[in-house]
Amino acid sequence: MGMRIGYGFDSHAFKAGVPLVIGGLKIEHSEGLAGHSDGDVLLHAITDALLGAVSAGDIGTFFPPSDPRWKGASSDIFLQTALEEIATAGYKIVNIDTVLVMMRPKIVPIAGEMRESVANLLGVSPRDVGIKAKTPEGLNQDGVAVAYATVLLESIAAPEQLGRMTATVEDEDEMDAVVESLVGNGRDTSALGRKVTPFDTDDLT
Repeated sequence: MGMRIGYGFDSHAFKAGVPLVIGGLKIEHSEGLAGHSDGDVLLHAITDALLGAVSAGDIGTFFPPSDPRWKGASSDIFLQTALEEIATAGYKIVNIDTVLVMMRPKIVPIAGEMRESVANLLGVSPRDVGIKAKTPEGLNQDGVAVAYATVLLESIAAPEQLGRMTATVEDEDEMDAVVESLVGNGRDTSALGRKVTPFDTDDLT
């Protein structure tokens, strides 16, 4: 079974007058993150890690900041597109590990809730999502939020492979067990081979 690793990075400066959203979670804070979209630094890093793992480019390839359609857009749209790309390439997520670097707000008290949010968006268990927080000591980055993400993917059986296996496995229960072991945890593989974007970009403002 093939494995792939992806790495992502993103950074945004803090800005007054905008909401703070990290990991799809709205956080009470005096400042948000500046960006063409909602500035979700963590989801941006994860999106780049997923796209990079299957050599599909980066977040700017799909959602250039010069395009007004993405102004203020929710970053979970970007993440869903990356999930489409890895499914089309025939892979699923094994686990993701991330690091947030910022002086404030403190992430540790809300790390569990943030893991739940990210896991829900990715369709994985919170046990498969790591979120660590660090302060930028000595880096002179007090007004900036930085995120790093690493993802491990494993390949899943293509439909034609399962078809060939059906001819060799006679017992129905045995076949069900084999398919479950390949797909894992009941993951939805309906996106395999599909390149259609699952949202209407004309609805974005």
